[in-house]
Amino acid sequence: MNEIDRRKFLTHTAGGMAAMALIPNLKAFGGFSNEDPMRIGVIGVGRQGREIMGELGKIAGVSVVSVCDVDERRLSSGLRRASGATGYATVKELLASGTVNAVAIATPTHTHREVALECINAGVHVYLECPLAHTKEDCIAISEAARSSAGVIAAGLHGRSNPVYKLARGFFRSDSVRDLISMRAQNNRKTSWVTPSNDPVRKAALNWKLDPERANGLAGEWGTQQFDVFHWYTGKYPSRVIGNGGNRFYQDGRKIHDTIACSLMFEDGSTLGYDATLANSYGGKQEIFFGSNAAIKLGWSHGWLFKEADAPTQGWEVYANRQQFHNDEGITLIAGATKLAEQGKLKEGIGLPNPSVYYALEDWISSIATSESPACSIAEAARATVVGIAANQAIMNGKSVDIDLTGL
Repeated sequence: MNEIDRRKFLTHTAGGMAAMALIPNLKAFGGFSNEDPMRIGVIGVGRQGREIMGELGKIAGVSVVSVCDVDERRLSSGLRRASGATGYATVKELLASGTVNAVAIATPTHTHREVALECINAGVHVYLECPLAHTKEDCIAISEAARSSAGVIAAGLHGRSNPVYKLARGFFRSDSVRDLISMRAQNNRKTSWVTPSNDPVRKAALNWKLDPERANGLAGEWGTQQFDVFHWYTGKYPSRVIGNGGNRFYQDGRKIHDTIACSLMFEDGSTLGYDATLANSYGGKQEIFFGSNAAIKLGWSHGWLFKEADAPTQGWEVYANRQQFHNDEGITLIAGATKLAEQGKLKEGIGLPNPSVYYALEDWISSIATSESPACSIAEAARATVVGIAANQAIMNGKSVDIDLTGL
C-alpha cells in the first residue's frame, strides 16, 4: 500500500470510529406512528423524574400521558410540566388505568424493587434509573423478573448510550491507548443533599439519601454510574475495595459522609481510584483511563485523548481538534468528526447537545421499536450497583470488603 492509499485508509478508518449521529433519528429505527404512539408514564417526579420528563419531550413519537408520585406537591409540580397528563398517587392506579405502554421509574433507590416488579409484571416496557436498588437481594429480584418480562427493560446507566463515551470506547479498545496502567474517577459537586420541609414526616421522606438504612452514600448513589463505565470499557469487575470517608463540611448530624475516597482492586492487579464530595465542585464529574500510549479523559458531555510523546502516529490526528490543558494538549473526541472536518465545522461538534439521560432514554425507545436489547441490561446494572454497595460498606466501616457478584 503506497503512502497516499495508506493515508486514505487511516482517514476512513478513523471516520468509521467517529461517524456517529449526535441525535439519532427515530425514523431510522421504525419509530412510532401517530396511530400507535408510545404512551409513557413517569413514576417519581422529583428532580430526576422531572429531567426525564423534559428529555422524553424531545423524542418524536412519544408522549408523557401519566405522572405518578406519592408526594402531592411533587405530583402537582410534575403535572404542570406535562400538559394533558393524568396524575396518580400510586403505581397500581397508574397501571390499572390502561393509559400507558411504557414507564420510566425515578423513585428513591430503596423503593425500586417494589415499583419495578409491579411494572414488569404488568407487561409494560420499563426504564429504571440507577443505581438499580438498595441491596443485592433487591438487585437479584429485579434481574430475575426482567429476564422473563414481556417488555423491554432498560437500566439507566447513561454512559453506555452516550455518543462521546461510545466513541471513546472505540479508541480505548484500539492501539490508541494500548496497555491499561490505571484508572481514576471523581464526582465533586457543591450541594447539601438536603431538601427542606416544615413537615418532619415529609422531610424524612424527601431526604432518604441521608439515611444509611435507605441509601448507599456517594459511592452507591453517584459511584455506580461511573463504575459501570470502567466495567463496560474493560469487560472486568473489581474483586475488592477499601475506602474511607467523613463529614468534612456539613456538621448537621448526618450519618452519610459528605466526602469519600476508595480504591477498587481488580484480579489483574489494576486499580480504580474514586473520590467524591458534596463540599467542593472543582473538576466536576469525570473518569480517566491511563494507558501506555495515551490517556482518555471523559466528562459526560465531552471527551479528550492525551497522547504520550512516544506514541506512534496513526494518521487521523491531522484532522483532529485540539485543546490545551496547562502543559498537556488533548485531542477532542467528537462524534461525527470526519464529516464535520470535511465541512470545516469541526469545532461545532465539540460537546453533546443533550444531557446523558437523553441518550439513555432514546436508546430505550429505539430498542422498543426494533425489539433489540437496550444499551444497558438490568444484569449489568445489578453488577455495577453491587460494586457501589460494596464500596459504600468499605467506606462506612473503614475495612476491606470483597465484592461478591455471584447470582448476578
